[in-house]
Amino acid sequence: MNPEGLMENCGGRGLPEKLPAGERVLWQGSPRWETLFRRAFHGRAMAIYFAAIIGYTTVSSLAAGGTGGAVAVTAAKLAAVAVVPILLAALYCWAVQRSTVYTVTSRRIVMSFGLALPMSVNLPFSRIDAAGLRCNADGTGDIPLRLLDGERMAYFMVWPHARPWRMARTEPMLRCIPEVRAAAGVLARALAVDATMPVPVVPQAQPARAQALLGEAAHA
Repeated sequence: MNPEGLMENCGGRGLPEKLPAGERVLWQGSPRWETLFRRAFHGRAMAIYFAAIIGYTTVSSLAAGGTGGAVAVTAAKLAAVAVVPILLAALYCWAVQRSTVYTVTSRRIVMSFGLALPMSVNLPFSRIDAAGLRCNADGTGDIPLRLLDGERMAYFMVWPHARPWRMARTEPMLRCIPEVRAAAGVLARALAVDATMPVPVVPQAQPARAQALLGEAAHA
């Protein structure tokens, strides 16, 4: 991506600078930290993994003739060790929620994020080839953005705001946002309007960059 796509976060909430005349904010949101913890950091799997280790160690110690008190102390120590990475991951996700704002305007998407070094990624609609939609059972979800050929972005620069494992061709992503279908509907309509085409009843009639997202958002 061209250098002008990255700007210091020096404006209002979620925006690096004052919007030009005629451009307006359509939607703003942030990741939900609980969902980010479960899906980006696999928090539930981490807890199950450590619980399995503690359980196996406890059963093995008892089978080997260990006393109940000694086994309990060992299990408590393992639990204390296990809690540290889980809490750190949860705290990081909470901080990501607090420091991240996704903004959809009538002309672009702005992703503002960063803990130690806040930054903004500016994605005009003209650079977006397609937008997808993934919904979770709790109403949260992701909106990955596929950029046009020739547009490049460093994966680890934007992580965790990127589609997992798409490193060769990074896809920035509005991740773990609440009420994702409503957000997707707003973005789909904005993409269609930007293409100077109305939102039709049949998604297949859409421009390619709005088509995938509209197919899911039509029922929002």
